[in-house]
This record gives sequence, C-alpha cells and structure tokens, in this order.
Amino acid sequence: MSDNTQSTIALSDEEREAQEAMIAAGAAEPGALGGKPQNFWPSFKRFIGLLKPHAWVFGFATLLGAIGVVLSVAGPKILGEATNVVFEGVMSLMAGEQFAGMSQDEVVAALEAAGENDFANMVAAMETFTPGAGIDFEQLRTVVIWAILVYVVGALLQWAQGYIINVVMVRTMWRLREDIEHKINRLPLSYFDKVQRGELISRVTNDVDNMTQTLQQSLSGAITSLLMVGGVVGMMFSISWQLALVALVSLPLIGIIMGVIGPKSQKAFQSQWKKVGRLNSRVEESFSGHALVKVFGREKAVADAFREENEELYQASFKAQFLSGVMMPSMQFVGYLTYAGIAVLGGVMVASGQIRIGDVQAFVQYSQQFTQPLTELGGMLPVVQSGTASAERVFDLLDQDEQDPDAEDAPTAPADGKGVIEFQNVSFSYAPEQPLIQDLSFRVEPGQTVAIVGPTGAGKTTLVNLLMRFYELDGGAITIDGQSVGEMTRADLRSRTGMVLQDPWLFAGTIFDNIRYGNESATDDEVREAAEATYVDRFVHSLPDGYETQLEEDAANVSAGERQLITIARAFLRRPQVLILDEATSSVDTRTELLLQHAMAALRTGRTSFVIAHRLSTIRDADLILVMEQGAIVEQGDHDELISRRGAYWRLYQSQFEHAAVDIDAEEALETGEIPIVREPEAAEGAGTAEGAVAVAGSADAAVAADAAGAGDASAESPADDRG
Repeated sequence: MSDNTQSTIALSDEEREAQEAMIAAGAAEPGALGGKPQNFWPSFKRFIGLLKPHAWVFGFATLLGAIGVVLSVAGPKILGEATNVVFEGVMSLMAGEQFAGMSQDEVVAALEAAGENDFANMVAAMETFTPGAGIDFEQLRTVVIWAILVYVVGALLQWAQGYIINVVMVRTMWRLREDIEHKINRLPLSYFDKVQRGELISRVTNDVDNMTQTLQQSLSGAITSLLMVGGVVGMMFSISWQLALVALVSLPLIGIIMGVIGPKSQKAFQSQWKKVGRLNSRVEESFSGHALVKVFGREKAVADAFREENEELYQASFKAQFLSGVMMPSMQFVGYLTYAGIAVLGGVMVASGQIRIGDVQAFVQYSQQFTQPLTELGGMLPVVQSGTASAERVFDLLDQDEQDPDAEDAPTAPADGKGVIEFQNVSFSYAPEQPLIQDLSFRVEPGQTVAIVGPTGAGKTTLVNLLMRFYELDGGAITIDGQSVGEMTRADLRSRTGMVLQDPWLFAGTIFDNIRYGNESATDDEVREAAEATYVDRFVHSLPDGYETQLEEDAANVSAGERQLITIARAFLRRPQVLILDEATSSVDTRTELLLQHAMAALRTGRTSFVIAHRLSTIRDADLILVMEQGAIVEQGDHDELISRRGAYWRLYQSQFEHAAVDIDAEEALETGEIPIVREPEAAEGAGTAEGAVAVAGSADAAVAADAAGAGDASAESPADDRG
C-alpha cells in the first residue's frame, strides 16, 4: 500500500472535523482548487508540451504528413489538366469543319474577325489547339494514372502520420497517468483533508480521458489541416492571384467568429467540467453513505440536492455544447460565401481567356480544401478548449505542494534498537490560528502498551498520525531509539509499524490475499496461523469458498465485524515493531471483542503498542494510559492509579460503566421477568466513590466474560449473526 493511500485511510472523526478549520485558514474548498484558472494559451502550451519527449517521432510524423499533403494538393491540379484535355478535345471537334487545316493562331484571328471574342480568348488560352483532332485519350490516360498514384500515395502517407501520432498520444497519456499516480503518492495528507474524493476521482479519470480524446481527435487532424491550408494557398496563388485573394477574404471572417465564440466556449467548458466534478462528489458521497441516507430518511433531500446540481450541470453543458455547435455552421457559411465568389469570378476569367476551365475546376476544389480544414479547425476549437479546461484541472493537481522528500542519506533507526518512543515538546495544528497539540511530551518504554483515551476531537488519532509522519510537526520532535522520525525515510518508519484502523479497508480479491497483504512473502501456513490467532478462521469456514471467497465492492458480502477481523489478521501477519490499534474492536460484538483482546495481547507481546479506544474495558491492562483533552495530556498513569485520582479518566470510566450497569440490570430483568428499579447515579450504592466505579466495572467485565465463556464452541457464530 502506498504511503498516501495509508494516510487517506487513516482519517478519523477529529481529522474530518479539522477540515473546516483548514478551509477557514485559506485552503481551497472542494471543487475549487488552485484559485483562478490559468489563461488558455499558457495552459495549452503546457498541454502540448506533454509531447516533448516524443518530439523527434512527432517531427517524423509531421514530415510524412507534409509529403502526403503535397501530393493531395497536387491532385486537383492534375485532375484539372485532365479536364483541360477533354474540354480542348471537344472544342477542337466543334471547330473541325469550320477551321479545318488552320493553326491555333489562325483560328483565333478568324474568330476575332467574326466577332467571337470570348471564343477566341478561350482558344488562345489553350496550350494546343488542332481543329478536328478530338480528345487525346493517350494523354488523358497518362494524366488519370498520375492522379490515382498521387492520391493513393498521399493517403498512405497521411494514414502513417495518423498512426504514429496516435501511438505518441497514447504513450503521452500513459505517462501522464503515471505522473498523476506518483503525484498522489507524494501529496501530504492535508491535501486529501480539503478535497472531496469524488472531485479528485473526476480529475484523475474524466479530465484525463477528455485530454486523451482532445489529443487523439484534434491534434492529429489539426496538423493535417494546417499543412493542407498552407499547401492549398500556395497552389491557389500559382493558378490565379485574383481568385486566391477572394478565397483569403474568408480568413478575417473566420478570425472574428473564433474571437467572439471561442472565449465564451472556453469559459462554458471550464464551468461544465467543474460541475461534473461536483456532481461526481455528490454521487460518490450518496452511494458510499447509502445505508445512512436510508436510516435517516434523507432520500428526498439527497435527490433534491442531486437534482439541483444535475440541473446546473445541464445548463452548463447546454451552453458549452450550444456555443461549440454554433462554431461549425458559422465556418461553413463563410465557406459557402467563398465558393460563390470564386465561381462567379472564375467564370468571368474563363470567358475572358485569362484562365483555362480546368484551372477553374482545380481552384474550386482548392477553395473547398481551403475552407474545409478551416472549418475543421473551427470545429476542433471547442474540443481543444474543453481539453485545455480539463488540462488546467489536472495541472492544478500536479502543481500542488508535495510533502517534503526524504533525504538520500536519511538515517535509520538502529536495527537492534529496543523501540523506545519519545515525544519531546510536540506541537501541531491543522490551522495556525486553531492550535490542537501544544508542548506534548511523554516516553514509551519498549514493549509497553500505551492507551490513548479522550473525547472526540481531543487529538488521539492525530497523535499516532504524527508518529507515522502522515503530518509534519509544527514544533518539537518524535524519536525512536533516539532517532528523530522526521529525519528517517517514511518507508523505513512505516515498515516498522502495523496499523489497524477504525474503518476497515479491504481491496477487491480473496480473503486470503487480503490477509497476505500485510506480508507478501508470508507462506500459506503463516497466513492461516494469523487467521486462526485472530479468529478469522472461525467464520471463514462458514463461507462457500472459504479463504478463496471473493470480496465484493466495499467487502459488502462480509459483516463489519468480519471485515475488522480480517484487517487485524493482516496486521498480525506483518508482526511489526510498533503496533497501532485505532478503535480496532469498535465494529465487533462484545463476545468477539473479548476473544480479540486475547489475540491482541499475544500480538502486543514484545512490541510497543498504541491503543486508541472509547471502550475503556479494552485498555484496563495497558501499561500507560494517556488521557487527552483539547490536544493536551491531562492525565497519565495505569488504570488503578488514574481511578484513584478521580480525575478526567475516572469521570470517563464512571459515566461509561454506570450505563453498562443499568443495561446489565435490564438484561437480568428480561430473564427473570422482574421489573428493575433504575436508580439515579448519585443514589447508587458506591457510585460516588472510586471503589464503586471499579465494582461496577467489574460487574460489566463479568457479564462480558460470561457471555464469552461459550465462544470457544461458537465458531463463527458472532460474526455470522452480524453479517448483512
């Protein structure tokens, strides 16, 4: 598991509450990272810059495309020559009887003398004219063969160009995804505190896919279109500069269309993709918390919120697609105007003998080839703007500040170290103006079990996250065997640590693979030993495929308690030097919890352990109990010592087990049929003293022990009952 994947999973209630403080301190809100978006051209240049590692391949592809375009552009000129051969042959047949035996100059003079000036100009413009000769089919065949060869070779070269460019695009996007994956692994946990998961997923999937489509569909076509425009303009000027100027009149009109519609379209696509990210976040949250939505009857509220954001996305998408849809018809309209101008002026020039009819035909084709790539470029513009808007969001992710890199010569904790952990004047806060932990100091001896208790938001999980270097300290130091964890590499530090979290995390795969995730080099027997030690083996045999059972999405085919048992087995298999249990038994029933306490006791033997728990019964045997309130340790000592002080720990313990005692009385009443007398806490015998609290606790533990007495024969009874 990557470091940042672990850190994302390690989020607790108090860290989620800290998000508001971080946003108030100036952090970006979900879906609005990076402040103002970059301008189009800087983002577009950076977008195209992704192709730089393949520059020489791209240059070769461009060369192939240029040759292909040259051949394609030569095609209309060759076909125009074929038209001239046919037209001049037909004209010679028409003039055969009247001007038989006359030369071309004599025919022109005779026509002028007869007042047929237009006909005379047309004959004068012909390269050769022999009255009565007819169509020269030998010359026509040669011209047609050349035209076919030119078009075939040009098409093959352009296909090769497109193939090479597509390969370059795919490799470029593959590298971009790799960069994003590595970037996410280098981001600090604070980044994930302020970004909604759906928003991040949208950037990594939707935006990257949109960038891929932009490169594949637009850039390859854009290169061909630009080369085509250049070649066509050259050929048009070689035929007639007057007609070429008529064709170029369309350029200012196209520029105006792009200048007016383009910026509006870009903003519309930026808004569209931003709202896509927000809607993804909404859907992800709704699906992840689907059961909770059902429990609290919030289906209508969730549906209304989704409908509102979906409507916003609809409006943004409609505007973006409308503006992009207007672009192509506008460009086509300009093309039609150009075509009409060329047709009229070309006809006049043919009639006056300034140009041959085949050249006009070629020019009409060139005018279409000229406007078609311009129209395509206009159609690509919205796609490029959409892709650039996505690129801005991806680049914003790539530009986020990373966690401080590990030093190349970073020291490691002594391999034979005893595992002494010391917090020295540690200070930390999620937001500077809202301090959480201040001047915290304590020492943990090797093999000790340290329990951390306190109300939600006191800083319990934050404490172990600082030990794991999920966050960097604001002040002070944390050392392992005298070596500061801030100087060690994160991989070295975390390789010594095993962690079981409050929210169990399992990936798609078999139960066996999920347990082995803690130690990939473990043998099958070692995996089964870990499963047996943590009572996973008990419920696995009740499943159809046993250890080979495939876990569904979110491991929904096993219960919450069973998921937690699997994660504990995974930590057991890792056998770390330092063990962190963050509410590790919160999802299991009381009977299984007692069994797990024995398993955890075996797992903690010889290891330094940190246990975060709300159930105080799980930490009575801890060597050191730290009581935290508002980021500070207000009490520390063992269970008996803290109870005798009657301070913060005593109050927590008393309040928890007074309720437990009432529950036990109620359970006994159900068995005997008697109605219990519920007394006020202050009236309960011994409740006002530490001894009373201990007595009540003893009653609760006795009930737990009695309940667990038959667990040895229960197999997977407890988790199985909990499943579903």
